[in-house]
Amino acid sequence: MALILLGVSGSAACFKAAALASTLTKDGHQVQVVMTAAATEFIGPLQFSCLTGKATMVDEFESMDPSGMDHISLARAADLMLIMPATANTVGVLANGLAPNLLGSLALAFGTSKSRFFAPAMNPEMWAHPAVQRNVATLLGDGWQQIGPASGDTACGETGDGRMVEVDQVIAAISSALQS
Repeated sequence: MALILLGVSGSAACFKAAALASTLTKDGHQVQVVMTAAATEFIGPLQFSCLTGKATMVDEFESMDPSGMDHISLARAADLMLIMPATANTVGVLANGLAPNLLGSLALAFGTSKSRFFAPAMNPEMWAHPAVQRNVATLLGDGWQQIGPASGDTACGETGDGRMVEVDQVIAAISSALQS
């Protein structure tokens, strides 16, 4: 089975990332969760550790690798990277090649020959904003694959494009990538 890097950024949709981590682990995959500090405001790292059996990583400077190079060793070992939920901020960080945290560093170190996915989740106006759409276009041009968003009710109470897709859609997309 595969080693999947699951990057979780700060969104009310974090609960879907937890459900995904649980399902992937039950399916026999190894899931290494890397959270942004903002994500920990929505869901605790311990939740992911309990679901995956692996320590959740948040702080770039609390290394599990003796060399202090977790972002390099994880990037080399993993088969696939998925950012879910991908907030407007995280999409911008990825599109502009920034590394303000462990997730950004890991995304830069992850090989472009391996499957990289992002599943956006944000307010419909944020999703429609030209800057976000430019960043999405940049990611797609750089070889990232997009899953969603869906149209529907969002956490802020508005309706439109920006809603996180359901877990089964994410599983279908990454399963297809892992089989090819």
